Amino acid sequence: MTIKPDNSLEKLHIKIGGMQCSFCTGTINQALTRMNGVHEVGVSLAHEEALIQYNPSLVTPIEIQDTLRDLGFKIRDPNKIRSFEEEELELYHEKIRLYISAVLTLISLIFMVFMWIGIIILGIPFIMASLALITMFGPGWHIKRMAFASLRRRIFNQHVLLEFAAFGGLFGGIYGIFNQPWPTADFFAVSVFVTSYHILSGYVSLFVRTRSSQAIKKLMELQPATARVIGVNGKEEEVPIELVKLNDNVRVRAGESIPVDGIVIEGVTMVDQSLVTGESIPILKERGDEVIGGSINQKGTLIIKVSKIGKESFLQQITQHIQEARALKPGIVMLIDKILKYFVRVVILAAILAFLIWTIGLWIISGDIDLNRAILSTLAVLVMGYPCALGMATPLAMIRGGGIAAQKGILMRSGEAFQTFKDVKIMVFDKTGTLTVGKPQIVEVISNGKYTENGLLTLAASIEIGSDHPLGKALVDYSLKKGIKLQQVEDFHTFPGQGVRGFIQDSLIIIGNSRFLAQQGVKIEKLNKTIEDLENQGLTLIYISENKELEGIIALGDKLKDDALETIDLLYSNGFEPIMITGDNSRVANAIAKKLGITEVLSNILPQDKARKIRELQSHGYKVAMVGDGINDAPALTQADVGIAIGAGTDIAIESADIILIGDHLKSILDAYSIGKSSYKKTKQNTALAFGFNAIGVGASVAGLIHPIWAMIAMALSVTTVLLNSFSAKVFHFKKH
Repeated sequence: MTIKPDNSLEKLHIKIGGMQCSFCTGTINQALTRMNGVHEVGVSLAHEEALIQYNPSLVTPIEIQDTLRDLGFKIRDPNKIRSFEEEELELYHEKIRLYISAVLTLISLIFMVFMWIGIIILGIPFIMASLALITMFGPGWHIKRMAFASLRRRIFNQHVLLEFAAFGGLFGGIYGIFNQPWPTADFFAVSVFVTSYHILSGYVSLFVRTRSSQAIKKLMELQPATARVIGVNGKEEEVPIELVKLNDNVRVRAGESIPVDGIVIEGVTMVDQSLVTGESIPILKERGDEVIGGSINQKGTLIIKVSKIGKESFLQQITQHIQEARALKPGIVMLIDKILKYFVRVVILAAILAFLIWTIGLWIISGDIDLNRAILSTLAVLVMGYPCALGMATPLAMIRGGGIAAQKGILMRSGEAFQTFKDVKIMVFDKTGTLTVGKPQIVEVISNGKYTENGLLTLAASIEIGSDHPLGKALVDYSLKKGIKLQQVEDFHTFPGQGVRGFIQDSLIIIGNSRFLAQQGVKIEKLNKTIEDLENQGLTLIYISENKELEGIIALGDKLKDDALETIDLLYSNGFEPIMITGDNSRVANAIAKKLGITEVLSNILPQDKARKIRELQSHGYKVAMVGDGINDAPALTQADVGIAIGAGTDIAIESADIILIGDHLKSILDAYSIGKSSYKKTKQNTALAFGFNAIGVGASVAGLIHPIWAMIAMALSVTTVLLNSFSAKVFHFKKH
C-alpha cells in the first residue's frame, strides 16, 4: 500500500517478520535511513510494521524490501492477513530449531558437569567442538546470516555481539586444543550456550507475536464475502464482493449484513450502524438514504445502488485509519532502548581494549605479551557483555505487573501500557457503552392525568409487544418486570422508524415519535414544557395517544454506568483532564457530559476524526489515553499513547487497545494507572541491577579477573537476580483514592 503525501515523496507500508526486540527496530532504521532516497522510517515492533517515506526517483520499493530481506527479515503484504495455519507452521519450525539447540545444550552441560566433578572422558575437547559447530551452523545459522548482513552495513546489534561471543568461544577452544593453556571445553560451551539462548529468545518473541492483534482481520470479516447483484434482466446473481462494481444494484434481505456502501433506491428498513456512530438505536433508511457496508439491515428488503468500492468503502477506510494510526502513533523510547543504543559498541570496544591491554599494553610496560590472558579477557568481556539480563529487565517487570493486573480484572498487553501511562494527563472517553450502559432504559413515565403510570405502561407495552424496535423492546421489558399484564391488541400496524398503532378494546392507540403523532392528527402542545425539559436531558421520548388524544410520555435514555461519576471525579482529583468524544448528537452528548462534570465535549465525530483529534493533542506534547468499546473507537484506541478497551465491547476495539478492562468497571482505569507506574519503577530497578552486573563484569573481564566460563555463570546469576527482584513482592501497595 503506497500513499502519496506530496508530489516528491511516497510512503511504503509493509509487514516485517522476524523481529525480536528493540535491537531489530534499530537495525531496520539504521539500514534503511542510510539508503539514498529514504527520507524517514517508522518501525513498530508490537505490530511488525514499517512505514517508510522515500523518494521514488532515487530508490524503489523493491530495493527497500531487498535490503530488509538481506538483513534476514521476512516481508509480507500489509493488506493480507496470514492464516492461523501459516502462523502455526512458522512457530512449529522455530520450535524444532529450539528443540535441537536445547538438546545440544543439555548434552554440553552434562559433559561440563562431568568435567567439573573430575570424571575424565576421552576426546571431550573434540566432542564439545562438534557440539559447538553443530549448534552454531545448524539451528544457529540464520543468526550468522543476520549478523553478517548487519556488520556489512556497519550496524552493531545483538546478532553481531552474539556471534563475536560464539566465534570467540569457538576459536578460543580450537586454540586451546593445540596449545592447551586452558580447559578447551569451557570455550566450546560458551559457543553452545549463547547461541541456544538467542534461539530461545527468538522463539519466545515469535510465540508472543503469533498470539497478537488480529483487529484488521476481524474488521474485514464484518463485510460479507458475497453480494446479490441484480442484473439488467432483473435476475439476481451472488458474486464475490471483489467483483461488485460501481453503480451495481444489490439486494439485501432482512437480518443480513449490508455488503457494500451505497444509496437506497428501493425499500424501507431500520439499520443498525453502530459500527459508525457507536449508538445502539437503529436508524430509519428509505429511498435516497446512504447505507454503510458492515451495518445490519434489521427488517425489510433493500435494493442498494453501489456508491463506493474497494479502498473507498467505509470498512476499508477504517482499516486504513487503523494502519495509519499505528504508523503515526508517537513512538516511545523504552528505558532499555536508551541503554542498548550504545551498549553493543561499548562492549565491543571493551573487548578490543582487553586484548590490547594484555598484548601491546603489557609489552609496553614489561616487554612481555600474555596472549592467553588477552584471549581469555576478550572472550569474558563478550560473554559478560551479552545483554541477557538487560534484555529481560523490562519484560519481567511487565510480566509481574501483568499478573497483578489480571487479578484485578485488567489485561495489560503492551509496553506502552506500562511505560507511558504514568505520563498520561488527558483521558479521552467514548460515550455509549463506555461512560453509559449502552442500552436504552426507561427513565421517566409521565401521564397527562387520565392514566396512572402502570396504566400508561399497560397501553404502551401491549402495543409495543408486536414491535422489534429496541426502544419498544426496552419498554416491554421494563413493563413486564413491573408485573404489567398485557391486553389484547387488534389491527396492529408498524411504521418503521416512526411508531406503531392498534386497537385495545375499541380504542385507537397510537405510539411513536412526535412527527408520527402529528401525522396521525394528535396534538402534543399541552406538554411542551415537560417535553423541552426531557429533551434537554438528552432523553428519547415516546408519545402515547388514545383516540388521538395525548395521554402521556415515556422518556428513555442511556443511563450512566454505576461508577462513571465517581471515576471522573477520581480522574480530576488525580490530575487528569477527561474529554468526551462521541458519534452521538450534541444534545445527548452535552446532557451526559453535564451529569459527569466533563467540560470538553466533541459530538457527531466520525471514527477517523476521533483518531485525528487524539493526534492533534499529541502534537501539542500531551500523552493521551483513549477509553472506548466500539468499532468506531478502534482507530482512536490505536492512535492513543495508551488505548483502554472495555472488555464488554467489540473484538476489534479490544484488539486495538493496550489495556483491556475485563469487567465493566471504569474505576479499574485508576488501578491500571497505579500498576503501570509501579511496573515502570520495577523496570528501572531491574535495569540498574542488570546494567550493574554487565558493567562490573565487563570491567573485571578487561582486567583479566574473570574466566569465560565464570562469565557465563555470572550472566546466569544476573538473570536470576533480575528474576528475583521482579517477583520479590506479590502485591503492589496502591495509593488510596
